[in-house]
Amino acid sequence: MSDNWVVQNLQNALDTWNEKLAEIWTLITMSPENFKGGTIWSVVLNIHGAIQAIGLALLVLFFVVGVMKTCGSFAEVKRPETALKIFIRFALAKGVVTYGLDLMLALFSIVQGVVSTIMNSAGLGAIQQTVLPGEIITAIEECTFFESIPLWAVTLIGSLFITVLSFVMILTVYGRFFKLYLYTAIAPVPLSTFAGEPTQSVGIAFIKSYAAVCLEGAIIVLGCIIFSLFAATPPVVQSGASAVTMVWSYVGELVFNMLVLVGAIKMADRVVREMMGL
Repeated sequence: MSDNWVVQNLQNALDTWNEKLAEIWTLITMSPENFKGGTIWSVVLNIHGAIQAIGLALLVLFFVVGVMKTCGSFAEVKRPETALKIFIRFALAKGVVTYGLDLMLALFSIVQGVVSTIMNSAGLGAIQQTVLPGEIITAIEECTFFESIPLWAVTLIGSLFITVLSFVMILTVYGRFFKLYLYTAIAPVPLSTFAGEPTQSVGIAFIKSYAAVCLEGAIIVLGCIIFSLFAATPPVVQSGASAVTMVWSYVGELVFNMLVLVGAIKMADRVVREMMGL
């Protein structure tokens, strides 16, 4: 690496960006069971098991309320077809609450398969590294002390933007895991609403919301792939321009591309929810 402070500052900011982007590439293919060594997942499983008992109790309550609202009289309940329908609903609802965790993991695995397919179809084994072009490094090193003063200001602003965007991006991906854990822990309660016809809309909305959180991974991968293609063709460096102009143009275009990626990742939840009709 160059001994020039301006070059080092810019490259350190780009290294932070590359590090967070590579971390996203790894995290997006990781299951909740393996995240952070599985410590969080074990706690979530304990909470899920404790809440499952509450979910089964609510299952009976929603079932009784649903029967009372959908059946006009006890004589109607005694009809074989009605009784069979009620029994099947109760059995299915109990199965959903009891095996809800397995069903959610199966749904997550399906979505992860979609993510893997997208990654394989793109033909990218890893995200392209963003590096400072040699022309800019040469122009910066050739600057005198007074010429480099405005470069310091441009570098500080650009490095600050790049570093902040890096952490905003990684926090969004961590937030996806946070939501997955929340949905998994509380799942038995909303799933118990399937026991009653009047309340089943709550369970349907819960499943659609969980599916939306899982699908966020696909949107994030698409955003990273598109940015990787931008990184493969870095911003054009204006030959013959002053070092300040070259750095300002390069950093400005790079920050714009980063903002597009961060915006896509931040809007992943909203985009998926619109697709799911939520």
